[in-house]
Amino acid sequence: MKIIDVAEFYADEGGGVKTYINQKLHAGSKAGHEIVVIAPGKKAGQEERFGGRVIWVPGPALPVDRRYYILWREKMVHEILDREKPDVVEGSSPWTGGWFAARWKGDAVKTFIFHQDPVAVYPHTFLDRVMSFSKVDKLFLFYWQYLKRLSRRYDATIVSGDWLAQRLSGFGINNPVAVPFGIDKTFSSPERRDTALRKKLLEELGLPEDAILLIGISRHHPEKRLGTLFEGFRQASKERKMGLAIFGDGPFRWMVERQAKGIEHLKLMGYTSNREELADYLSSADYFVHGSAAETYGLVVAEAVCSGLPVVVPDTGGAGDLANRAYSETYEPGNAAQLSRAILRIIDRSRPEMVEACARAAKESIGTMDDHFKLLFKVYQNLVDEKRVR
Repeated sequence: MKIIDVAEFYADEGGGVKTYINQKLHAGSKAGHEIVVIAPGKKAGQEERFGGRVIWVPGPALPVDRRYYILWREKMVHEILDREKPDVVEGSSPWTGGWFAARWKGDAVKTFIFHQDPVAVYPHTFLDRVMSFSKVDKLFLFYWQYLKRLSRRYDATIVSGDWLAQRLSGFGINNPVAVPFGIDKTFSSPERRDTALRKKLLEELGLPEDAILLIGISRHHPEKRLGTLFEGFRQASKERKMGLAIFGDGPFRWMVERQAKGIEHLKLMGYTSNREELADYLSSADYFVHGSAAETYGLVVAEAVCSGLPVVVPDTGGAGDLANRAYSETYEPGNAAQLSRAILRIIDRSRPEMVEACARAAKESIGTMDDHFKLLFKVYQNLVDEKRVR
């Protein structure tokens, strides 16, 4: 197959979108498919990447984040699609990229990629103190109606889990198909556990070796609810001797630093580009704590479980979907008191039993990105075959 991704937010200095698309380019080449990415850039051009190609469409820089460019030349996008004659076209955003792909008049299969829930990221995060998630969804029904109109121009909507497919079905989004994400299990393994590293980190937190070590990995952004993590930890640490190390950085570092100020045995470790080092730290902690309820798939939660760590996560979203009673405790998103109690509950349980449960989940229910792309390409082939029959 030839698969073209109209990728509005693909950029050289990008984050998760760039990583995912690069993985898809590599996986497609490995599987014998041709993957082409149409993305906005500083100037027009084409280059080979990871066994596929990227075709740049010139556009202005995005004012709020100049790493990215604006996809605004619809005619040029359509000319590229006409020339390339793809079997499958992906619309990877609900904005111009999604509409450009939807309005193209070619006869390829079209799939709408839904890997972020904007209502969960912003309205759920900021309004949950005054109304329930269901009421927030109703308040933003205009947005769901917008997505519904867009999705009906596609043959399928690709999502990262069955729970999300059910959520979108409730809003009338067209044909949601679950293709679960996965992780790189070569980096996430309990074999990396290092007692000397654990002791060193506890010393940095001002604690002895017999204290409990909690770890979190999070971008500094309101949707991650780090303030809830800090307050929940502060309350729990009054009952038991524990420390919390948070890895990550982001545009709201100033806010996160202010929220963390004055809390004992809590340290913001910053961002590390050394994946090996981060994986070692993760496996060497005792428990993983997480604040975001807005993710469509909890990648860092899956990495923690595969690293042998019992987890404390919100009961909603991708993180909540990965939670299993055998190795986790859950709490209401944004509720620091509930989080504190969840931390204390998991500490009182048998950690060796939960570590064994993590190992079973890593083997049986958490896949790899290779698994994800194999299933994605299978879904696409089925859609192409069905369209040909019709």
